[in-house]
Amino acid sequence: MSLTIVLALGLLLTTATKFRVHGLPVGPGEFLIVIWIVLRFLQSLAADELPLTPPLCRMLVFWAWFTVAEALGTLNALIIGYPHDTGLFLHDVMAYPLVGMIACLSVLGADAEARMRQVTRAMVTWGTILLLPQVAAGFHLIRLPMIDPWFGNRFEGWSTNPNQLAFLCAVLVLAALHLADTAASTRERAASIAGMIVPLVIGRLTRTDTFTFALLAAIMVFLFCKARIWLNWRGPLPSLRPLLAGLVIIIAPMLLLAAAPFAIRATSDTTHLAMGLMKKGGGEAKQEADLRFALWHEAIGIGLRASMLGLGPGPHLSIPPELVAARETELKLDKGAGHPPVNGTPDFEAHNTFLDLFTQGGLIADFSVIWLIGSAALRTWKAQTAGLTAMLTGLSFFALTNLIVREPEFWFGVVLCLLAGTGRAARLAQQDRR
Repeated sequence: MSLTIVLALGLLLTTATKFRVHGLPVGPGEFLIVIWIVLRFLQSLAADELPLTPPLCRMLVFWAWFTVAEALGTLNALIIGYPHDTGLFLHDVMAYPLVGMIACLSVLGADAEARMRQVTRAMVTWGTILLLPQVAAGFHLIRLPMIDPWFGNRFEGWSTNPNQLAFLCAVLVLAALHLADTAASTRERAASIAGMIVPLVIGRLTRTDTFTFALLAAIMVFLFCKARIWLNWRGPLPSLRPLLAGLVIIIAPMLLLAAAPFAIRATSDTTHLAMGLMKKGGGEAKQEADLRFALWHEAIGIGLRASMLGLGPGPHLSIPPELVAARETELKLDKGAGHPPVNGTPDFEAHNTFLDLFTQGGLIADFSVIWLIGSAALRTWKAQTAGLTAMLTGLSFFALTNLIVREPEFWFGVVLCLLAGTGRAARLAQQDRR
C-alpha cells in the first residue's frame, strides 16, 4: 500500500469515531496517520527532501506562533488557578501535534503539489467506497453489528457526531469539484463529478445546516472566480459554449442536491425558502441561534477575563442549562466528544473556531489562524484555482459553527490551497535556470 493511500484512508477514517478504542481518542484513522507520519518523515530524510519552500515556511511560522499562544494560555490558567477538564485538555494536547505534523509533512518537498493531488484523487475515490456501506446500513440494506448510523433523524454513519460526518462530506465534495475543474481529460472530469454524488447525499442526510450553506457559498465563490479567470484570459479566447457546458456539468450535482429543499418548498417567500434549507424545516432555528449567541457571548467574556491570553488547550465553557435539562429526557445526548459529561468543570465549546481559540490561546491564536487562512486564500487567488478558493470558502463557513483546527480534513484543505500553483512555479524556475 502506497503512502498516498495510507494518508487518504487515515484522513477518511479519523471521522469513524465509533471504531475508536473505548476510552481513548484513537481509532483506525489515527493509527494510519501515525504510520504515514513515521514513513513520510523517514522518506524525506532518506531523500534529503528538506528545502524551506514558501508553503513549509508558512506552516512552520503558524505552528510556532500557535504553540506559543497555547503555552501562554496554559501558563495563564496555572497562575490564576483555572480548573481544566484533564481528559479534554490532554485530547487537544495530543490532537494539535498530530495535525501539525500532517500539515508540515504534506507541504514538504518540491513535488508536494503533485503528491497531494494524488492524495486528493485517492480521498475522493475511497471516500465514496467507504461512505456507501454507511448509507446502505442507514437504509437497512446491510447490517453492521453494534453500530447505529442514525442520531435521531440525523445520519451520522460511523461517526459519533453528525456534524463530523457533514464536514468530511463537504471536504470531499469540494475536493472533487477542484479535481473536476482542473481535470486534464474528460474521463478524469467525469470520475471527479461522480465522486461528488455520494458525499452530497450523505451530507444532506446529516441535516447539518452548515453543510448546505457552506456549499452554496462555495458555489457562488467558484462561479465568481471562473468569471474572473475568463475575463482576464490572455491569448486566444476559447469557445464560450464548451466552457459554459463544462461549468454546468461540474456544478449541476451540487446545485441539484444542495437546493433540493427549494423544490420541496416551492414558494415565493424567501423566509420559507431559507427555512427549507435547515434541518426540521427551520423549526429549531431560533432555539439554536439563541443557544449559539449565548455560548459566543460567554466565550468572549472568558477570553477577556483571561486578559486575551487564553486558558490553554481544551474547552472552557459551562454546559448550557438547556442541554443539561434535555439530557434528562434524551439519554442519547450523553455520548461522543461533542457531549461531555456534567462534572463541575468547564468542558463545553463555543462551537466557533475563532472564539474557541480565543479562550485557548487568546488573540495570538486567532491572529495566527486568520493569517494562515489569508495566506492560503491569496495563494489560490494568484494561482487562479477556482475550486480551491471555493474549498477555502467552505472550510471558513464550517469554522464559524465548529472548532475545526483539530480536524485533519481541515489541514488537508489548507495544504492544497497553500500548494496551489507551486509545482508549476517550480518547473518554470527550473527551466529558467537551464
